[in-house]
Amino acid sequence: MHRLTYDDVERAAGRVAGHVRPVTVTQAGPNVWLGLEHMQHTGSFKARGAHNFLAAHREAGTLPEAGVTIASGGNAGLACAWAARQQGVRATVFMPENAPHVKVAGLRGYGADVRLVGTEYAQALAACEEFAATTGALASHAYDHPLIAAGAGTLLDELRAAVPGLDTVVVAVGGGGLLAGVATAARHHGIRTVAAEPLNCRALDAALEAGRVVDVEVDSVAADALGARRVSRAALAAAQGDGVRCVLVPDGEIVRARQALWDDRRLAIEHAAATALAALGTKEPGAYAPADGERVAVVICGANTDPSDLVRR
Repeated sequence: MHRLTYDDVERAAGRVAGHVRPVTVTQAGPNVWLGLEHMQHTGSFKARGAHNFLAAHREAGTLPEAGVTIASGGNAGLACAWAARQQGVRATVFMPENAPHVKVAGLRGYGADVRLVGTEYAQALAACEEFAATTGALASHAYDHPLIAAGAGTLLDELRAAVPGLDTVVVAVGGGGLLAGVATAARHHGIRTVAAEPLNCRALDAALEAGRVVDVEVDSVAADALGARRVSRAALAAAQGDGVRCVLVPDGEIVRARQALWDDRRLAIEHAAATALAALGTKEPGAYAPADGERVAVVICGANTDPSDLVRR
């Protein structure tokens, strides 16, 4: 396994510069800032990793004629399709049949060939792997690849620039690509990372408990984006290092945090993005309580959601 380093993140920053949108940061409280990465191309942070992945292969001359393929709950597929269009190659995206319609429509809008397989990410992944083996398409991954994670990690230095003296960054965790990249960059700068998972999508927490990557059941309102059955080994390695804290968040708190961002700021975000904010707001045992004066940035990671359940107040 390639161990992710800050050098990987710096190289990714060079590739994505001018191609992705610098994160917009807004203050949400006396010492809390929101990194509005849901405003990124394709509606999530994953555009960073997707562009880095394909740009690196373009540099190396390893982009095949068959294009790129990926299995995704939605956001990684959108990012892959967008990045493929920038590079002039085709994208074939495998998704579970229960993927949100807004994400399927978005993929087709980027020109991707969308194939719906099974009801879980693992089934879509198996079909994607078979497709790559038979066609020669370049297999990307929703989160478990060093180029994907390094691209995600480029967020951290942008947050540091926007929030001088940043102490802590909070990210949601599904498969762990965002965590692996951000925690690697954060550790380089002596910044703490809080990894927020839904209580019933606890792939990272279970891996930390077992000391190795393990499969878990997934059942959460945020499962469409955070429903990976297993966390990446890079994410586990990052979480086992100094300066990373894992927090489990109940679905009720996630729903409340998402609604609050709509009520207070008119931000329509997906439940995965609300998970990071809920890690600060919940009074559940084990929640993260910042110290007095601690400067915290919360990554609002995606907005590919159906906003019809957000009631105007």
